[in-house]
Amino acid sequence: MKHTRAQNLPFMKMHGLGNDFVVLDARARSVVMTPALAMAIADRHRGVGFDQLALIEQDSGDAHLTFYNADGSTAGACGNATRCIARFLMDETGKSELTLTTERGTLLARDAGEGLTSVNMGPPQLEWHEIPLASEMDTLELPIEGKPTATGMGNPHCTFFVEDAGSVDIESFGPAHEHHPLYPQRTNVQVASLIGPDHLRMRVWERGAGLTLASGSSSCATAVAAARRGLTGRRVTIELDGGTLQVDWREDGVWMTGPTAHVFDGHFTHDWLEMVS
Repeated sequence: MKHTRAQNLPFMKMHGLGNDFVVLDARARSVVMTPALAMAIADRHRGVGFDQLALIEQDSGDAHLTFYNADGSTAGACGNATRCIARFLMDETGKSELTLTTERGTLLARDAGEGLTSVNMGPPQLEWHEIPLASEMDTLELPIEGKPTATGMGNPHCTFFVEDAGSVDIESFGPAHEHHPLYPQRTNVQVASLIGPDHLRMRVWERGAGLTLASGSSSCATAVAAARRGLTGRRVTIELDGGTLQVDWREDGVWMTGPTAHVFDGHFTHDWLEMVS
């Protein structure tokens, strides 16, 4: 049975450094998202595929953003998706500065010039109960082999500083620590190495998504952890598998700057939505 485009559900495909997203604009049309539907869309063979899915919704500010992981779970923050959507909304409205709300809180986004977009991901969460961890402990060096640093950026993060991040088998190392009992809500796992003054190489395993080419909140957490441990200053360049981000831990929060891409627009058909619902 054929259906008109008006009956189908439009979406956008975006990425920041290869960290890819399906974005649904729910401002004009209500979208009921469920874990099952998110997982069906995330299937790179039978759906579209994404690291995270984002809903744009009406808000007292410019928009409210809600994020889902590829396993259907929700994420409190997604820095690269926030930058991608901010760029889309700036192009739509002609604004150079936006206020976006998320589970993480209210985030400020700005046009950084030369095609780059910045977002303030807010102050880092450094206390054990904020991240959260299972019990009270020093978050600078956790009692885990490798003495990683715990940081909250709307999501829990566990950052290991190693000699060579590129040599770590992140596909086995990541899931082994994602479910560590110290992290009751699971954790994003980063491995990072210092490759120059204020210059880090980082790879990431994201909870609920797995190995990704980049991660905004993970980059922010790694920059904060490196500064806390005296490895870098508070403004760093981070080289990820998918490209380069600039992170600046300021008094008002952790600012992240980098490129974005709006790759294509599409529609989920009515028949497919009926099949996976």
